[in-house]
Amino acid sequence: MSTPVTATNLAATVAAMKRAHIQDGPASAELRQDRLSRAMTLLSTHHRELVAAVNADFGHRSAYQTLAADIMSSLGALRHAREHLTQWMQPEEQPAPAPGMQARIQYQPLGVVGIISPWNFPINLAFSPLAGVLAAGNRALIKPSELTPRTAELLAELFGRYFDPMEIGTVLGDASVGAAFSGQAFDHLIFTGGTNVGRQVMRAAAENLVPVTLELGGKSPVLVDTDADIQTTAERVLTVKTFNAGQICIAPDYVMLPASAQDDFVTHARAFVSRVFPTLHANPDYTAIISERHFQRLQALLDDARAQGATVVELQPAGEPLADAATRKMAPTLVLGATDTMRVMQEEIFGPILPIQTYAQPDEALAYINDHPRPLAAYYFGQDPARQQRFADLTTSGALVVNDVMTHASIESVPFGGVGPSGTGAYHGIHGFRRFSHAKAVVVQSPGGEYNLRLRAPYAAAQAHIEKMLGG
Repeated sequence: MSTPVTATNLAATVAAMKRAHIQDGPASAELRQDRLSRAMTLLSTHHRELVAAVNADFGHRSAYQTLAADIMSSLGALRHAREHLTQWMQPEEQPAPAPGMQARIQYQPLGVVGIISPWNFPINLAFSPLAGVLAAGNRALIKPSELTPRTAELLAELFGRYFDPMEIGTVLGDASVGAAFSGQAFDHLIFTGGTNVGRQVMRAAAENLVPVTLELGGKSPVLVDTDADIQTTAERVLTVKTFNAGQICIAPDYVMLPASAQDDFVTHARAFVSRVFPTLHANPDYTAIISERHFQRLQALLDDARAQGATVVELQPAGEPLADAATRKMAPTLVLGATDTMRVMQEEIFGPILPIQTYAQPDEALAYINDHPRPLAAYYFGQDPARQQRFADLTTSGALVVNDVMTHASIESVPFGGVGPSGTGAYHGIHGFRRFSHAKAVVVQSPGGEYNLRLRAPYAAAQAHIEKMLGG
């Protein structure tokens, strides 16, 4: 029988990992590369088992989506870190403050990093931050989501097989375990999930003054300008809105387009879904909603929108239902005439529902986006480079993608993170390495110590020199 996870034994585990980190000293580049390589071997060797576990947790999850977004994306992050970490580790020499002095920035491992990963991409959102954590020379303790229990259990087993528990540990349990986990004295804590839980995590971490990286989400807008190609826009937006059935923190959460373009958008959206999903409920490429509770929540969003006068456009294939409670599969759905009084515009959707709003002038849409909480991502469709830049300058979001959706998430050279209510801190590539490192200032005084002498009494001559410089 396994020992129940408590705050006390969690604290003991974190303390033991911290002692091991200190006793072993800073991890060499070779050890860091070895840890990254072992993580890559874990994923590549056991990818079929992992795909099966995720599929079982979802009820049905497209095997391709798990391979592409969870396995291959994680391998890309780990490989990028392994290839570049020796360069990242080099001290950054700074201009000499005075003759004979030296100044540099040394990147030092923090120690033990806690990772709370979510259910929607249960492998990627554990391994992608782990790439930066290991590259920076840290140990990691991971708390996977209880909503994907088979995947969590398999990850715990595999981490135990490939890593010493003082290198990477895994903690399994429900939300109460997650709450205890977030209250531990980590050297850094990263949480990926909803905004409300993010507030609780930040509050718990503050008790120990633990720095946090929060990847939260929010309502990522799509602004379609008057010169955008509507067919291209609809196809690219729906590509992501149907990927993982829209259960993505950076999926487009609503679209704002010219009133004259709404009918064309609906026509192209319907044609696109019909072409890529000629069948849906029995289609192995289409993913189920994660749980009965989430499935019912999405249905309630549509019921609320209908009750408030929205036009709901169902994009399921002919002869198929919009949603099937038995399989928890739900077809892509447009909500026309969405207003701020509707729940669908108040909550992050995390499903295949796409509200549509129209505007008379593009500045109306810009003002609307700026009047709402800053999102994890914003998407702009339009051809004019000057208007693209204007949108970039006048809006604030974790990331901006022009003429596409979600593309930035797989590019390791750019940071991934939110701003304001959509999160704090960013990682990926060198940004993750630096996020999970301490940038320590190192200054070497000159042999004569001249820089220090300016602070030594008597001050009369030095003060006269300063006054002369100031014009006194």
